[in-house]
Amino acid sequence: MGLTSPFKEQPHSFRRKLLPWALYACLPILLIRLYFYPLPRSLFPADQINTTTNSIVLNPSSSSSPPPSPPLKVEEKTHVEVACDYTNGKWEHDKKGPLYNGTNCGTVKEGQNCMSHGRPDMGYLYWRWRPKQCQLPRFEPNTFLQLMRNRNLAFVGDSMARNQLESLMCMLATASTPTLFYTDGEEHKFRKWHFPSHNINVSIYWSPFLVKGTEKSDDQNYNSLYLESVDERWASEMDHMDMVVLSVGHWYLHPAVYHYENLVLGCHYCPGLNHTEIGFFDVFGKAMKTTLKAITERRGPSGKRIGVIVTTFSPAHFEGEWDKFGACPKTKPYEEGEKQLEGMDADMRNAEVQEIDAAKENAKRFANLRLEALDVTKLALMRPDGHPGPYMHPFPFANGVSERVQNDCVHWCLPGPIDTWNEILLDIMKRWEG
Repeated sequence: MGLTSPFKEQPHSFRRKLLPWALYACLPILLIRLYFYPLPRSLFPADQINTTTNSIVLNPSSSSSPPPSPPLKVEEKTHVEVACDYTNGKWEHDKKGPLYNGTNCGTVKEGQNCMSHGRPDMGYLYWRWRPKQCQLPRFEPNTFLQLMRNRNLAFVGDSMARNQLESLMCMLATASTPTLFYTDGEEHKFRKWHFPSHNINVSIYWSPFLVKGTEKSDDQNYNSLYLESVDERWASEMDHMDMVVLSVGHWYLHPAVYHYENLVLGCHYCPGLNHTEIGFFDVFGKAMKTTLKAITERRGPSGKRIGVIVTTFSPAHFEGEWDKFGACPKTKPYEEGEKQLEGMDADMRNAEVQEIDAAKENAKRFANLRLEALDVTKLALMRPDGHPGPYMHPFPFANGVSERVQNDCVHWCLPGPIDTWNEILLDIMKRWEG
């Protein structure tokens, strides 16, 4: 009563004895299955995979304070391509608007402060660029500051480089306050800021040709360019740069005489000088080649890493004469297909991209050198609404509309479309690091 019959336990006992033998029999089958059909890599943590993916990472400059963030582990002597075609996309309406307010950012140049100058329409502030091949996140100032911790960033070029720099400074200032510690007093052409929160220096160097040149003056109504030599006003400080953003183009449209190794190659629009007219597209490409070659030769073998970004040509949107009312009257972006990238704008961009691609091939010899195009020409072409126009001056129509009024259809309102340049810049930096 209450006792269990021994015969009822025999089947369970038999199964317990059989189970180990069944497992031993299945083990060879499992090993064969894993040999021919290995588990997918996605099942393993990323830091346990011994990958040979091409990648190069900027290292922080040596500094004692504050401490740098831990570097990402990557293979040495490798190279990565930025896996997104930022040129292929469209402008979409966006309700959130800009990250900062132009009326309370002290870095904005007076001529680009469209809001404080009384521009009545605000629609140009509510558009975002949507690439078709990837997501372009909103600008994250803290992420940018963290990636640049203990490093020096330099913008080199003409007023478009300055326009992009001032956009970046306004966005970064929403997270950390910079201190201006150097200026030469010459229309803010050379300035340096320091972000003490992350030990970052940000600089702007005026160099409208990148190569050695003499700008036109009252005594000489044309520029003189020396295409075999880089401009030492910025290149002499190259050893202190961890990342450099190059941006030029519009000064090449001005009258100029071109020199190469003590010879005059020709000129652009120089009547009366007895030089051969050769235009400026090939000259622009040659200057870009000289610049990238100088960076590669000086920094490639040095062992100290540098990232080089070339912001491509940004088209102007003049309709008619520059000093007439309505020179850039558009109030919204072009639709896809409404405006084609062609003519001078396409030629200037192509001259840059061709030299960047050639320099990237050459840079693959060096693990410490990265080059990339920040290709904004097409997406800038689609934004005729983002320029100051007559609002380069405060309240230009306060006394009524006059027949003649100065217009800026080249530079960009701040905030405005050029903020997107820096969103792409940060996205490139994150892809480099990641």
